[in-house]
Amino acid sequence: MIQEIFGVHEHIRDLVRRLAKQGYYAIASELYARQGDVSKISDIKDILALVGTVPDQQVLSDLDSTVDFARSTGKADTDRLGVTGFCWGGRATWLYALHNPKVKAAVAWYGILGAPMWNKKSTSVLAELPKLKVPVLAYFGEKDDFIPLSDVEKLKTALKGTGSEAKVYPGVQHGFNADYRPSYNAAAAKDAWAGMLSWFKSHGV
Repeated sequence: MIQEIFGVHEHIRDLVRRLAKQGYYAIASELYARQGDVSKISDIKDILALVGTVPDQQVLSDLDSTVDFARSTGKADTDRLGVTGFCWGGRATWLYALHNPKVKAAVAWYGILGAPMWNKKSTSVLAELPKLKVPVLAYFGEKDDFIPLSDVEKLKTALKGTGSEAKVYPGVQHGFNADYRPSYNAAAAKDAWAGMLSWFKSHGV
């Protein structure tokens, strides 16, 4: 599981536990550890400034190391590897699915599709889609202020016939699964979580 922009805080830990209760070996790494501890930063501008110093290649390498660690425990079947992430981690989910074709399936929750606001020179997911070989299920909120619906429409067009899918929940905002934030939408969160589990199961995760 890949963290939100706010790091591996209690909500992400809770989601890891929820997956573990489903029988999964679930793990979330601290992917900004070299750059700083966002749990000690309250201003979103300062968080974005820190996150902007985290290179995509570092994230992908650390995720590779996370998979290697899981394999080394003898408790995880990494031949049936799934990945999911939220917000910042939603975008990273796309990048890791593009990076590691051994991922069986991925679920990206409201991940930014263009160059991200924290680093406009970083990779655009939309630009990389022709390289995608992993089935990805992507969730978005209709009222998301960070991800234009025009980008989601471009995504849907690009995914036609690929085995990947994108779903937009009407009337909900960015972060609709985050039950500690005002953006939380219980109905959408419940439906999307069940959809994620079904997606994983149908793809052998």
